[in-house]
Amino acid sequence: MADSAVQRGGDPVKVFLLDDHEVVRRGVFDLLDAEPDLQVIGEAANTEQALARIPALQPDVAILDMRLPDGDGVTVCRELRSRMPGLACLMLTSFDDEDALLDSIMAGAAGYVLKQISGTDLVSAVRTVASGQSMLDPGAATRLMARLRGDAKPAAPEVPQLTEREREVLALIGEGLTNRQIGQRLYLAEKTVKNHISRLLAKLGVERRVQAAVIAGQTLAGQDRGPGRSVR
Repeated sequence: MADSAVQRGGDPVKVFLLDDHEVVRRGVFDLLDAEPDLQVIGEAANTEQALARIPALQPDVAILDMRLPDGDGVTVCRELRSRMPGLACLMLTSFDDEDALLDSIMAGAAGYVLKQISGTDLVSAVRTVASGQSMLDPGAATRLMARLRGDAKPAAPEVPQLTEREREVLALIGEGLTNRQIGQRLYLAEKTVKNHISRLLAKLGVERRVQAAVIAGQTLAGQDRGPGRSVR
């Protein structure tokens, strides 16, 4: 259960802003800080600043721009979520990109909104993700997963050819874990995890991690069910 200020009814929700455009940051800052239950405690213009400041400030919600001069918001989200599992990341973008939406889901983002959103709706979105709920459009997410299931179908027969370790890694990808989290769970170096993932993607005949996650959820889980076995 999320431990947010919205649920506690106590201190304001602490928000951090990441956007390379100062005008955008200033506008969002003024909008959110005017609300009595929200407090902007920091901001950054690039990924390096964000990855240094956010863990130090411990906000409840991080609003992350998708496209940045030294990286992207999805990578920042994935890295922050591996360090701070309780952080709610709200992706903010100018582009309605299905691939970016799916990447955000797999990185653990709690919400995905366009910059064209109204001020009132943005405030509402921050409160929603702070309370532990999702702001990902269910229709778009369903459409994307259906497309990926179709992409992944030809690879399904290859799953039994994975090694036991690769099957373990695939299952954890399906749970949405980052490379670092997978390494911690399996007691492996992050570089070793990357090598396992590269090999299993090649065996599955897919190019993207999200396609492997679909296989993990739809195919691998079904094969693990059998006499005397259960799937958590």
